[in-house]
Amino acid sequence: MGNILIGIIILVIYFLLCLYVGYHGWIWIKSTFKRKNKMIYIIILIFLSLSIFMERIFTTKTLAFVSGMWMVIIGYSMILLPIINIIYFVFKKKGVRILGAIILVFFMFVFTYGSYLAWTPVVRTHEITLNKKANMDELTIFVVSDLHLGELIGKRHLEKLVRIVDERQPDIVMIPGDIINDNIGPFLKENMGEVLAELRAPLGVYAVSGNHDYYGGDIEQIFVEMDKAGITMLGDEMVQIDESLYIIGRNDKTDNDRKSIKELMKGIDRQQSIIMLDHQPIALSEANENGIDILLSGHTHRGQIAPANIITGLLYENDWGYLQKGNLHSIVTSGFGFWGPPFRIGSQSEVVELKVKFNGI
Repeated sequence: MGNILIGIIILVIYFLLCLYVGYHGWIWIKSTFKRKNKMIYIIILIFLSLSIFMERIFTTKTLAFVSGMWMVIIGYSMILLPIINIIYFVFKKKGVRILGAIILVFFMFVFTYGSYLAWTPVVRTHEITLNKKANMDELTIFVVSDLHLGELIGKRHLEKLVRIVDERQPDIVMIPGDIINDNIGPFLKENMGEVLAELRAPLGVYAVSGNHDYYGGDIEQIFVEMDKAGITMLGDEMVQIDESLYIIGRNDKTDNDRKSIKELMKGIDRQQSIIMLDHQPIALSEANENGIDILLSGHTHRGQIAPANIITGLLYENDWGYLQKGNLHSIVTSGFGFWGPPFRIGSQSEVVELKVKFNGI
């Protein structure tokens, strides 16, 4: 009953926000254009307001794109419109057309530059040294999280990843979760596994589940499809590489039955290097206490669209980049894909190239 009430409150707030944005939009249109049709405007506003719900039911590229744009408009309007209201009243209710034009230009910038940042991945490099022995002097790891393969992100974006991996030639590729965007349907329909299978590295490609991999109830099928693509999914499991390196793959916290890090560490030789993939970066202290050397995560998207990065910075000890905590090296990537709006501001789609040197005696 409590959850239903919270859901109703959220819906009421959301539709009030839509009304707030729609009202201001109409005021600007009425002041700027001679020809306008209020009924058409209301229909468009209703469609935009309902698009985020319709996209969940009909799952089309068009609806996914429109609902994403509307989420951005609502989000930024919550910040911009109160400021615009104050300016409007300070200047004695003048300048409606100019103020509206400023907001229009702002959103044009967000959609243009934000699209570029979302679809143009960069490679960021970190170098760390482990005081442990290994059968190698150096290991280059490619960390690529939050692919969110679905209606908007498909083969073309995946092909960019394959090209980057082919160019940089890492020793191993690791995918810390959110491979699929909620449901596996678009992945299967577009045969994305065909491109994913082109991801190759000498020591293999390893992955774990993220929260969005669970939402569609397709987690078992995701494991099957990844296996077909030559990707080793680690579900609360461990593998040993080259007899000197352990890789632990931890299920996402969405799985209420996932093992603790202490359980996953049973039987592991702590004199060897230990890397763990855990989608959400929420267990840094636990990982450090249990002897994990490198913790690879994603999930945060670095907020994806500023100023949400301020929120992720408050929520997570490490919301992006590199952080050392005791003997633990934490790497959190902003992700290769995106969730919801096909835009990024204050973050960029990325692949992390992690160069690990072994300095054991």
